[in-house]
Amino acid sequence: MADTLIKVDLKQSPYDNPLMHNRWHPDIPMAVWVEPGAEFKLETYDWTGGAIKNDDSADDVRDVDLSTVHFLSGPVGVKGAEPGDLLVVDLLDIGARDDSLWGFNGFFSKKNGGGFLTEHYPLAQKSIWDFHGMFTNSRHIPGVNFAGLIHPGLIGCLPDQKMLDAWNAREAELIATDPDRVPGLANPPNGTTAHMGKLQGEAKAKAAAEGARTVPPREHGGNCDIKDLSRGSKVYFPVYVEGAGLSVGDLHFSQGDGEITFCGAIEMAGWVHMKVSLIKGGMAKYGIKNPIFKPSPVTPNYKDYLIFEGISVDESGKQHYLDVTVAYRQACLNAIEYLKKFGYSGAQAYSILGTAPVQGHISGVVDVPNACATLWLPTEIFDFDINPTAAGPVKMLDGSIDMPISQDK
Repeated sequence: MADTLIKVDLKQSPYDNPLMHNRWHPDIPMAVWVEPGAEFKLETYDWTGGAIKNDDSADDVRDVDLSTVHFLSGPVGVKGAEPGDLLVVDLLDIGARDDSLWGFNGFFSKKNGGGFLTEHYPLAQKSIWDFHGMFTNSRHIPGVNFAGLIHPGLIGCLPDQKMLDAWNAREAELIATDPDRVPGLANPPNGTTAHMGKLQGEAKAKAAAEGARTVPPREHGGNCDIKDLSRGSKVYFPVYVEGAGLSVGDLHFSQGDGEITFCGAIEMAGWVHMKVSLIKGGMAKYGIKNPIFKPSPVTPNYKDYLIFEGISVDESGKQHYLDVTVAYRQACLNAIEYLKKFGYSGAQAYSILGTAPVQGHISGVVDVPNACATLWLPTEIFDFDINPTAAGPVKMLDGSIDMPISQDK
């Protein structure tokens, strides 16, 4: 049995747990140390540290303080790891906690972070998902039931000071191009809500003031939200500091490619069982500057899909040049409009695309001016037939059930 090296009490604030942190900084002390070849388990909070509740109100999604996230378990120091090595992480198993067999999905208010389709869904909404072994369903979105593919949305190693300074400089430069944009172009350091693990005193204050926020993916890994990074996966992380400093959190029960709802996927508390080893000098040997991984051999076995296309022409009809983001947004919007014909609200359809094992593909980036992106929606997750027929769609839902919504204050 692998030892659980980091434990969490879901009734306790993560700020009271010195084995957690919510910023990236090379001065954060290692929470625990392990030998290469070690197997161990880490428990995790959900990414908000328990701010979102299992209820029928979206007020908590509206009011959540996004400067606090993400709460990560770690860093785990690996003895002998040096800058330039590759840290090999085998994800042996991942699961939900027995005392928290549920998760949440939601849309942030545009005034508090927004999301991929925030112009269409500017108000906070939430859906709660119950876990039944490997399957999940939601009281807020009837007619769907699917197998989960549990994975960490966020996993990575500590940066060195040079890399941290580069992150902060380039993101500050981007913010300066449109500092009043809502939602913002990036998230600058915020020492007020920083949790720096075991670091205390003046050292903590200095590190908190420059610690990078955990919101985006970067060269070290981070918040990549790769749904196929599940049990049985193997990840090769570049090492930038002595000991590597591996941290993990933001577990998802299931997610559609792109995590388009931002408060996305089905967010949950849980645990990760992993093994670590080293490839000495691996970064130079293989020319690696970003992590690479081998996907899980275990995936939901859905074989029948409806595939929705999108091109680089936005909702207003404006032409963009090979813009994959615009194209994928159009594919998502096309799928939402389709699902509305069966009785789903737009919000319910949007939530399905963020939580179910939907596949996103970049299908073409050479035929100017339009990139083509596709969204693959598995038809087998529905309790009724959603395929097109000559008779037209049969409205299966009466609209009596919808997702909780909060008005902005």
